[in-house]
Amino acid sequence: MKTIGIISDTHGLLREEAVHALKGVDLIIHAGDIGSPVVIEKLEEIAPVKAVRGNCDRGKWAAKLPGTESVRMGNKNIYVLHDLKELDIDPRKEGIDIVISGHSHRAKEERKDGILYINPGSAGPRRFKLPVCLARVTLDGEIVDTSFINLEGAAY
Repeated sequence: MKTIGIISDTHGLLREEAVHALKGVDLIIHAGDIGSPVVIEKLEEIAPVKAVRGNCDRGKWAAKLPGTESVRMGNKNIYVLHDLKELDIDPRKEGIDIVISGHSHRAKEERKDGILYINPGSAGPRRFKLPVCLARVTLDGEIVDTSFINLEGAAY
């Protein structure tokens, strides 16, 4: 069994609640709009990190980040990008099981054509009236269990 912490849209703010919620994961995926290299450095103190550049990530540090990332965890192929609207591959043809994105600040889990799409929501500064949250995904063989963690309250 493996657990992935998924975070996005921190915009330079890594909340203590997020650090606590990510403890014990095997891997952290940051789906962009990181805001500062310090966020990645702090996340790396918890677990290995795979991160992609978001539309707000600028500067030399951000230029080093890929626009997309492919990750294999357990028996699952995971594709990471910031804005799902910019998905330019056919996940099914590429053998992708899970697509992770951010950008919208809206937590969402959806299955389409056998592919699991996850957006962890925004873990950074509050935007609009959307929850401040992240996701944890547990992989156990073929079973994928996603939970969203509200960083201002209980899991939902």
